[in-house]
Amino acid sequence: MLEVSYQKELIEAGCDEAGRGCLAGAVFAAAVILPSDFYHPYLNDSKQMTERRRDELRKIIEQEAVAWYVAEVSPERIDQINILNASIEGMNISLKALATPPEFAVIDGNRFHTDLSIPWRTIVKGDGKYANIAAASVLAKTHRDEYMMRLAEEYPMYGWAKNKGYPTREHRLAIREHGLTPYHRLTFNSAPEQLELF
Repeated sequence: MLEVSYQKELIEAGCDEAGRGCLAGAVFAAAVILPSDFYHPYLNDSKQMTERRRDELRKIIEQEAVAWYVAEVSPERIDQINILNASIEGMNISLKALATPPEFAVIDGNRFHTDLSIPWRTIVKGDGKYANIAAASVLAKTHRDEYMMRLAEEYPMYGWAKNKGYPTREHRLAIREHGLTPYHRLTFNSAPEQLELF
């Protein structure tokens, strides 16, 4: 069972991202403040959940959270500042956009920086430890999957409806055959001559 938050004294937001390892599409980052008594038996790291369960939980989180926000950082921006900084930028955007200002933030992972004047802590595998980070992981993942489904309608040949932009063999073969789209991250070694097919 997940703890709701890392500490109890301050209003705490959990943050996570989705899409860091993709060859195409924006990276999405979410921040969520949950009620102190929030509990759902299925809430966990979004990667451990089925798509159907994530979609169910997204509705519950968006209805019951004290505040939530999901930010999108474009492939162009990722190419400008690199994927780590783009993920951190997305989390900062989300934290600043929360309708209820957080007094403390917990970030999934081990790297973060901010100009917000609140204390924060990074937590490796935090989405499997704290409900607010797990909730952020669900929102980031479901919002990003929805976005990739829209892009898949525009570019069906890359299999994005299924692979969501991750570097599957199908995706790499499609790049080799059809080239890159405006949604591909140019700094991710996805040019055809750089693709290794396994």
